[in-house]
Amino acid sequence: QVQLVESGGGLVQAGGSLRLSCSASGRTFSTFRTYTMGWFRQAPGKERGFVAAITWSDAYPYYADSVKGRFTMSRDNAKNTVYLQMNSLKPEDTALYYCAATKPYYGGPYSYGLDYNYWGQGTQVTVSS
Repeated sequence: QVQLVESGGGLVQAGGSLRLSCSASGRTFSTFRTYTMGWFRQAPGKERGFVAAITWSDAYPYYADSVKGRFTMSRDNAKNTVYLQMNSLKPEDTALYYCAATKPYYGGPYSYGLDYNYWGQGTQVTVSS
């Protein structure tokens, strides 16, 4: 099993920055690098949507069009942690942000919630105008 804990959310003015972290624990200490990791977000009254992901195979970050050029996802396999650096934040970025992990060596898509087996509890990001 994998436990994911997000942190780093908060209230920021438009144009500001936040850095989210997601730490993994459980029976994953030696295998974190084998999980594709993703960030999703859900705003009130909206469906959960894809934000970013780094696959286990190529370690290349992929982004939703809405955040390209503003958000940067990275992972530190030695620390079992992924990060989401969010710059130039907009009010429409306000949402509950979730970290997610696939099962090991997952070879499927990375941008759908159904691809992921493990989820954190979420961290709130609020951007004021």
